[in-house]
Amino acid sequence: MYDGLIFPQDLHIHTTFSSHDSAVVPEQTLDLIVKFNHARSRGISDHLDNLIEDNNFNNYERTVRSYNLHLGIEVDGAEWVNVAKNLNVDYYVYHCHDQVYDYHGIDDLLTTNKPVIIAHPNALGTNLDKVNPDAIIEINNRYIWRCNWKEKYEKYVDRFKFVMSSDAHQPHWLNQNIARYVANELGIKEYIVFD
Repeated sequence: MYDGLIFPQDLHIHTTFSSHDSAVVPEQTLDLIVKFNHARSRGISDHLDNLIEDNNFNNYERTVRSYNLHLGIEVDGAEWVNVAKNLNVDYYVYHCHDQVYDYHGIDDLLTTNKPVIIAHPNALGTNLDKVNPDAIIEINNRYIWRCNWKEKYEKYVDRFKFVMSSDAHQPHWLNQNIARYVANELGIKEYIVFD
C-alpha cells in the first residue's frame, strides 16, 4: 500500500460508478483509490444522474461505505436536488450554473445540514456573488487553470470556506498540486469538512 499521504482531504473523486462519464477509465476503481491513499480523508462523489439512471444508488452506497470512505454525490443542478435530498449521503458536490434556480438549489440542499461543495465554479460560470455563504467553494486541479483564478476568487477569500480537490476521473488525476498552489497564492486556509 502506498503510504505517502500528502493531502488532508479529497472529497471529489469519481469511480466506475459514474458509468456514463467518458472521462472515467476502467482502472478508476475503489480498490485503486484506497490503495493509493493520497489523502487522509477521502470521499467518493459519483454522478447522481448516472446512479439513478442505472438504478444503482443502493449498490453504490453499500460499496463505498464498505471501504470506509465518505459518501457523496455530484448533483448536476437544481433539477436533481429533490432526489439528492432524500438519499443517505454525507455531503453534496453541486453544479451551479449561472441560473436562478441553480442558486436556489444550493439553499435547498443546505436545509439538509450536510456540507454543500460548489464544484468548479469557474468552469460552470457560477456567479459567487449569488452563492449562499454557507456553501463551500471548491478549487480543483481539473479546471482551475481555465480562468484567471486570481480575478475569479480573490475577492471571495473571506466570504467562503474553501476545499481543494482532484475531481479525479482517472488514477493519474489523484492530485491537487495546482489547486493547492492557487490556494496558497490567494492565502486560502483549507476548510476540513470531516475530521
